[in-house]
Amino acid sequence: MNFFPLETERLTLRRFEPTDAEAAAAYQGLAEVARYCMWEPRSLERVRELIPRWIAMDGQGQDSEGLQYAVILRASGALIGDVVLMLEDRAARQGQIGYVMNPVFQGQGYTTEAARAVMAIGFEAVGLHRISARCDARNAGSWRVMEKLGMRREAHFREHAIFKGEWDQEFVYAMLEDEWRAGRGAN
Repeated sequence: MNFFPLETERLTLRRFEPTDAEAAAAYQGLAEVARYCMWEPRSLERVRELIPRWIAMDGQGQDSEGLQYAVILRASGALIGDVVLMLEDRAARQGQIGYVMNPVFQGQGYTTEAARAVMAIGFEAVGLHRISARCDARNAGSWRVMEKLGMRREAHFREHAIFKGEWDQEFVYAMLEDEWRAGRGAN
């Protein structure tokens, strides 16, 4: 089954291409973007190293880590972010969604639109039973997207890990397949 590309009202979600390196590094290299990510700001060289891995994340076969999408603004063709669906436990049909958006394009509903399309693939094509997401509790933009997707907050971990030199707080959200089917993730 081919999971690429996905089309939404305003976006195309496709595989990354080697020519996307500069556009991806432009936002992944920003301290404000990396602040709540497990990685530090990424250089152009680092993004170039990662792109082959992202391209390989095509959801095909038991060895695929998941699905990695480049988020393209249809009106301009600009790469504005990325969304990943990690296939965490295939036997239990568990996945985890994550997203990173260029700050220039935040606050316009693009992240929610892209994530909803990827969740649809996860539940309807991949056959996942549960999709979770997690974020730093201070990252209000991220957890608000999770709530707009119809996900419910399942956990609030306090001071559970040292993250970038300080105790963090983490929210975990999730949605089950039957919840998706009942409301199609619409909030």
